Order: sequence, then structure tokens, then C-alpha cells
Amino acid sequence: MPAWDHPRSLAAARILVELGVERGLPANECLFGTGLSVADLGNVEMQVEAWQELTIARNLIAHLGDTPGLGADAGRRYTYGSLGIWGYALLSSPSVREVIRLGVRYAELSFAFIKPIIAENPQRTVVIFDDAEIPLDVRAFFVERELAKIATLLPLAIGARRGVHAETSFTGDRAAALRSRLGELELRSGEMQHQLVFDTAILDTKLPQSDPVVARALEQQCTELLELRQKRRGTAGRVRSLVLAELDTSPTVEDIAARIHMDERTLRRRLASEGTTYRELLDEVRSTIAAQLLTVDGLTLNDIAGRLGYHDAAAFSRAYRRWTGTAPRHTRSAQLERQRL
Repeated sequence: MPAWDHPRSLAAARILVELGVERGLPANECLFGTGLSVADLGNVEMQVEAWQELTIARNLIAHLGDTPGLGADAGRRYTYGSLGIWGYALLSSPSVREVIRLGVRYAELSFAFIKPIIAENPQRTVVIFDDAEIPLDVRAFFVERELAKIATLLPLAIGARRGVHAETSFTGDRAAALRSRLGELELRSGEMQHQLVFDTAILDTKLPQSDPVVARALEQQCTELLELRQKRRGTAGRVRSLVLAELDTSPTVEDIAARIHMDERTLRRRLASEGTTYRELLDEVRSTIAAQLLTVDGLTLNDIAGRLGYHDAAAFSRAYRRWTGTAPRHTRSAQLERQRL
């Protein structure tokens, strides 16, 4: 599975929606196809799956265009508060070397879709932003976002200093748009890969907000949070994520077992130990997405059926009655009536 396929807080999704709304795209259209509601954005305890954040980015690109700089504009909105405990651990780090270590070690607590890889030699330490696993249609957007996020947050942690620069394989308009949004961080374009480069001479420099005791305590909290997220997700969470991402293909339990490299019987057994079944998870995902799609004016029941992996509207209607006890047409009529009031 991709390195970025892990649960995350709603902060990044909220930032993307705010960007879309400021550009004229209503929040509900930003969230289309995610199973999330506008009300969910205010739930500080809620976690989302990576595919939901990917879907929001795709909605932005579909409506606003794949404009150079759009991803960078999202990245510039980040604060250390939006990174949570992990962000404050970075701020308290005693040295640049520790900022790099914590940044890579706890990447799963971030919203990054790139995979950070450290490479070192006597002259410099490089953090490579491996983008190979990011879907091509949103790859530039999320690389832009990551570089702009780093350019915004890094000076607050390590201070304004020489000895660090960014490199990107972008050229032309995209490189120019990104460079204009990176502030004082130097960007070298047309390189082999996207990466952040630190001169060895600055790695052990004491940082302005250094507090080793606090940093150790916060790192321990990062470890506990990471373990908790992974535990909460479990097998059911992984299955739910894959079903959501491939819903229109109507994936079978055999398909999902193959995706996570697990024997079908083992998968069924693990789901049972977590108190659920594949059928229940599939129904849960379909009913959640159906509730959202029924609010979209212009989508026919056949359209909705196709997006949920059903052959026709009749099959979808039968399933919807089983989930809710009512027909989807009645639900849609009631929702439209509420909207008119």
C-alpha cells in the first residue's frame, strides 16, 4: 500500500476546503464524493483517510483548474498548530538535525503524500520528497503543497539562516509560481528530484526555541499518538479505506484480500475479531456515500447506482431500502423540500 495511505486529522482537509471556498467553490462541492459533511470539518476528534483528502484536491483541480501555484497556496496556510503535537515537537527540537529526524520519523502524523527519505554525505544532508506513489493527476499539487508548507514552517523552527535550500524538478510556469510563494527559501528548479538540502555545518546549530526536555516529552506523545492511530485503524479501517477508494468497481472480499496481501479466510477472521464483516463494511460505506449523493441535484438514481458499484438503479434502491427502510426517491424528495424551506 502507498506510504501515504494512513489516517490523518481533518486539519489538512479543512485547509483545502477553505482554499476552495475563497476561490468561489462551495464547501459541499469541495467535499463531493468524500462522505464528509461541512459540519464534520468542525470535529477536532475526527480522522479522515488519505483518499478523502485526495478527493478534495481532485475537486479543487476539476473546478479551479490545475493551475501552477494552487497547491503552494494550500501549503502556505499551514501553522505549527495545524500539525498538532508533532508540530510542537519540531519547534522544541534542540538542533536542525533533530528537526530532520523528527520530521521523517513521524511523517505519518503529517498530511504529506510524498515519502520523505534521508540521504547523507559529508557535505550535506538531503530530505528527498519521493512522489512516485502519488496519483499522477494530483502529484504536482501535493508536491507544491509540501514544498510551500516547509518553506512556511521551517524558518519558525530553525530561524532565518543560510545553509538550506529546496530543489525541484519543476520548470517553467510551475517552478516560477512555486518560487514566488516560497518566501526567502531558495528554490533551484529543473533538478533531478524534489528535495530539501541542508549543509552539514548547520545540522548541530542550537535552535531559537530549543527545549530538549519538552522535546523528549512531546516525542513520546508522538509515539503514543502514532500507535493509537494505527491500532484504531486495524484491519477494518484498512478495508474501509480500500472500499471507499474503489467503490465504483464493486470490489469483492477476494479483491480486497489480494490488495492487502492477505488470505481471504484470514481477512474474514480478523474482521470478525473486530466485530464486523466485509458485507457490513461495504454497506456502511455505500450508505454513507449514498446519503451524500442524494443531496446532489442533477444526479440520477442510475448515476448514483454506478458510483456505488451497482449495475442499475433498481439494485441500488433495493439495497437502500434494506439500509434505511425507505426508498431513495423519498429521501431525495424530503431533502429537497428541506432545502427549499
